[in-house]
Amino acid sequence: MASEREEYVRGEEQVGGPTYTVDELAARAGVTVRTVRFYGTRGLLAPPVIGARRVGHYGPAHLSRLALIEELQRQGMTLAAIERYLEQLPPDLSARDLAVHRALVASWAPESAEEITRRELERRAGRALADRDVDRLAAMGVLDKGPGPDVFRLDGSLLRLGVELLDVPIEHETILASRTVLLEHARAAAQELARLFQDHVWNPYRESGEDPDHLSAMKSLSAHMQPMVIQALVTAFQRSLSEELRTAFRTPPA
Repeated sequence: MASEREEYVRGEEQVGGPTYTVDELAARAGVTVRTVRFYGTRGLLAPPVIGARRVGHYGPAHLSRLALIEELQRQGMTLAAIERYLEQLPPDLSARDLAVHRALVASWAPESAEEITRRELERRAGRALADRDVDRLAAMGVLDKGPGPDVFRLDGSLLRLGVELLDVPIEHETILASRTVLLEHARAAAQELARLFQDHVWNPYRESGEDPDHLSAMKSLSAHMQPMVIQALVTAFQRSLSEELRTAFRTPPA
């Protein structure tokens, strides 16, 4: 009979990365085991790889898909609507692709912060959080210190990503520097795009003396453009980052 270690390695090879039991998957996703199994029966979540001891092995793609389902629910979608939504996605999306897709979905939600206790924070994070973990989450903009010692203001849309980054071996100072770079460049891109829209689309319409209906249409257009611009920025950034990382880690010729 295979040892637990052999079974773990076999499961890891089959799912393409680290594996989790159903309890571990639920804890990492911040949901209950019952929720995981319910999604499985509805076909929203792929079945696990079954090991030699009839233990189900879940992988990174399961975790990312589960996070996407939870995000869609937070957006107010019904299970039937989520089923139709997921059916339109390519079946071979990787965990990274699903994570990017979830980020796009989350970006449509209005900014909101909620006060949360440390106990509830750990429950939703699916793990215990040391003080250093809390500091790292704060550095990533996931939460801020609240009015009490164990109360925080949480951006729930960023929690899952932040918790995943806790396991990445990156120093606290590097996280702060990375966040500063992202915010500065994102703000600069937003300002430049807003200026282009104002100079080349909005101002010409306003100065042409068009009727009020046309002006209302232009305001509506600017609102509808936001999702398209965000998706274009995310896609461009993802491709640029992949190319830069390939270049940075390319093995030099011998």
